[in-house]
Amino acid sequence: MGELKDKIKGNINEAAGKMKQHSDDPETRQEGAEQEVKGKAQQTMGKVKGALGDDI
Repeated sequence: MGELKDKIKGNINEAAGKMKQHSDDPETRQEGAEQEVKGKAQQTMGKVKGALGDDI
């Protein structure tokens, strides 16, 4: 079940990060880029947990 949670959180963070990158404020754009990377990492973690059967 952790696999699905990580993938969902990752999708949400990635989407929010992409939206923030369209801001006029440079700090918000940077925050968005970082949030997008965080989302991608969460999705990868979900895939790893799925492959290992949530044993990590």
